[in-house]
Amino acid sequence: MYGHHRFADSPFARMGAPGFRGRGPGGRGRGTDTASPVDRAEVAGWFAGRLPDGWFTGPVEIAVDRDEITVVGPLAEPDAGEGDPAAARAGRIARFREDTREQRMAVADAAQERYGRSVAWGASCGDVREVFTNASVPVMTRLRQPERLVLDTLVDAGVARSRSEALVWAVRLVGRNADAWLTELRDAMASVEEVRARGPQP
Repeated sequence: MYGHHRFADSPFARMGAPGFRGRGPGGRGRGTDTASPVDRAEVAGWFAGRLPDGWFTGPVEIAVDRDEITVVGPLAEPDAGEGDPAAARAGRIARFREDTREQRMAVADAAQERYGRSVAWGASCGDVREVFTNASVPVMTRLRQPERLVLDTLVDAGVARSRSEALVWAVRLVGRNADAWLTELRDAMASVEEVRARGPQP
């Protein structure tokens, strides 16, 4: 029987099949506002030890939220010869995706068992970067990981009590320098009350 991660890298998941959710601990309750956080450094260390040595040419990028872990690693540049370099890089990423599929699924299964989150894979080659399959999680609307991380930052900092409330708060911030404020909020959790005071009032 196929597990969630085999489906996550299948054509059905890429077409956005309805009701697609993870199995195991991550599939029963992830995507709620009460999911437990994990330490990103611990996750990064686990993947550093678990990934095969020959896959990537440098450290991988790790992004973690309550629903998903995204792992993107750099690949060696191909020799395009007289061909188009961008096409060669895209081809190198496609080859990595196909050649490592079964191993990636095994690592993803182990990671989900450990952290209760699904795993999305990706690769970069030169200036070409591709994430293969990201989960789309409903939070009043369907949001991918970068957007969910913004909401989770607001919840973790105490600015909002839930993702839904954080989404309302974020709408009020449109037109202001949101990226700079959120970065400051992430880096200054110890002084969150001072940072929060500079945000819009309800």
